Amino acid sequence: MKILILKVQTIGDTLLISSLIDNLKGYFKDARIDILVNEGTEDVLRHNPNIDELIVYSREKGRSLSKFERFIDNYSLLKRIRMSKYDLLIDLDEGDRGAFISLISSAKQKIGSSSIKSNFLRNRYTHLLKKDSTKHIVETNLESLAILNIPIITKKVTFFWSQNDENKIKRKLKNIKQYIHIHPFSRGWFKDLNVATTAKIIDYCEIKLNKRVVITSSPDQNEQRKLSQIVNLCNSSPISFSGNLSLTEIGALNKKAILFIGVDTAIMHISAANNTPTLAFFGPTSPQTWGPWNNYLENGLYHRNGGVQFNGIHRVISEKKECMPCNNEGCNNSQVSDCLVKLNIEDIFSNIEEMLKL
Repeated sequence: MKILILKVQTIGDTLLISSLIDNLKGYFKDARIDILVNEGTEDVLRHNPNIDELIVYSREKGRSLSKFERFIDNYSLLKRIRMSKYDLLIDLDEGDRGAFISLISSAKQKIGSSSIKSNFLRNRYTHLLKKDSTKHIVETNLESLAILNIPIITKKVTFFWSQNDENKIKRKLKNIKQYIHIHPFSRGWFKDLNVATTAKIIDYCEIKLNKRVVITSSPDQNEQRKLSQIVNLCNSSPISFSGNLSLTEIGALNKKAILFIGVDTAIMHISAANNTPTLAFFGPTSPQTWGPWNNYLENGLYHRNGGVQFNGIHRVISEKKECMPCNNEGCNNSQVSDCLVKLNIEDIFSNIEEMLKL
């Protein structure tokens, strides 16, 4: 059995297909499972033992190529997929690109989204996945199993790293016995708290609660700039890793934390996969779809109505506003979300204290 899964999206989206991969491997014991992912997301699945090959789609590279070079690059990818003769293709995206790849492949069974706009491409699938915005994305990813009459063995989300990653974090934090991990950044700025609020959270943890804080960011220059602003506003001295840790190293760091505090971002999903108690702030996006998944309960029982929501060891904090979740890039697409900027800081403090006592 040869299986290809398409997930050409962001890091968090890519991580959350891990339960689907594990179920397919559990059912088809000798299956070969390949995954097509977007460049820059591959590390989130790189060490997964149930994956045979990660095929990386270089979207950014394609933008810098001439039309002819792009054609050759895409042709090589499509030829590779067709020649692999997959038995099953599962397209977890909703765009025409994945549908076209599915069309070109020689897979006998092809599962894809019913939301594909092109009737021609949509009708090339042998099975269609119905879109349901009321479900968590982990549950949505598992819908293809029901179509194939495959029983669900596990709903856990898994994340792996190397021993080298583990050793590097041990060396960097060798004198720190307990710490809170804070990653306050998302790829979309409109999901972020403001820097002043983040600095207050850090000071509260370090000064009031006497807990060391480790703050991380990606190598993105904007994130590093904002991290520098946060640290400068702090009256305490958090341990700062400004873009100098890999994704897998951050995962190893997070696993040792007593609490994670952050926003709707890939690191939040990694934290939940690590079973690290996770406090997440939500604004324009819906926790019903993207909230921190609970591996112990194997669910993501959140709603779209705001407030403080509890899911076992994890919590979500958001305002209660009629406009939420709007899925916009900030208020009036300004990249700034009032619903995150105006969160009550005392409510945040009390939830942090409560979670540390659990």
